[in-house]
Amino acid sequence: MSRSIYYQAASLALSLVFIAVVIVLVGGSPTEVVTYMWSGAFGTADQFARVVATLAPLLLCASGLLFTFTAGLYNLGIEGQIVLGGIASMVPIRLFQDVLPAPMVIVLAIAAGALGGMLWGLLAGALKVYGRIDEIFAGVGLNFVADGLALYLIFGPWKKPGVASMSGTEQFNEAIWLPTFGKTEASPVALAIALAVLILTIVVMRGTYFGLRLRAVGHSLRASYVLGIPSIRQLLSSFAICGVFAGIAGSLQVLAVFHRLIPSISSNLGFLALLIALLAGSNAWLLLPIAFFFSALNIGSLQLPLSLDLESSLSGVIQGTLVLFALLGRGFSEMNKAAKT
Repeated sequence: MSRSIYYQAASLALSLVFIAVVIVLVGGSPTEVVTYMWSGAFGTADQFARVVATLAPLLLCASGLLFTFTAGLYNLGIEGQIVLGGIASMVPIRLFQDVLPAPMVIVLAIAAGALGGMLWGLLAGALKVYGRIDEIFAGVGLNFVADGLALYLIFGPWKKPGVASMSGTEQFNEAIWLPTFGKTEASPVALAIALAVLILTIVVMRGTYFGLRLRAVGHSLRASYVLGIPSIRQLLSSFAICGVFAGIAGSLQVLAVFHRLIPSISSNLGFLALLIALLAGSNAWLLLPIAFFFSALNIGSLQLPLSLDLESSLSGVIQGTLVLFALLGRGFSEMNKAAKT
């Protein structure tokens, strides 16, 4: 067994032990927690459909984050990019839902969402490249601005007739809702878009000159510049691509799940996608299984308060622990390699 595999296996084992200890400390049984979370995610067709509905935006956001991570950037502004995608998608819906055919409005809404997310991503990138503002602070700040803009629209120009409400804007025409599996929230269109984006990400990152240059920039910005790679263009491109994917995720939240703009349109999926991308590292092939696992944890944990009187936020503890120990294992592996050279 190589040292790298040894460290990864050890980190996984330690994370499972730590998770089990935490569950016991909060008064639960690890086996019962696993059982009820499994049944909460896969017990019925409707529960599984909710897992699939969460999977689509997670895959989109995690795929986008792989570009910024590869470029050596931490795009914490992805939450705001989801929100801007949702806001932008509402513009053609409100303008054309009674004028144009429904399929055309859907296409325009998704395109507008992609554009909105891209512009918000480029703004974070411009603050990083030209304003010398760390992308973490720029992204978090822009998240607050995006949330504030959504609240302004919901309680201002786009408020429901009569009274504004935290439930969001008025629902748009049902003809514009994305088709779903039965009466669930899971849309085959959303899932197909997410899988297509994942395949595109794998191809671009593994088999194109753009992906190679992006990795070079991520390894050493100064060295890549000396070698003639347009570093600034690569950095801004990674933000733009991530913004496009996040914006599409926001538009799918509007079109397939909520059918309106709500204050929490991102549902913290951007931050969860950050954990997925961190756990996957630079391996795009791992995004799908990790995203599916995290989606199942999110939905399955809703069963914990009902059956075991435990907080559903326990899923966040599990997800965070897995990522933390995986990063520790990766770090020890890199230290071991460095010590041998």
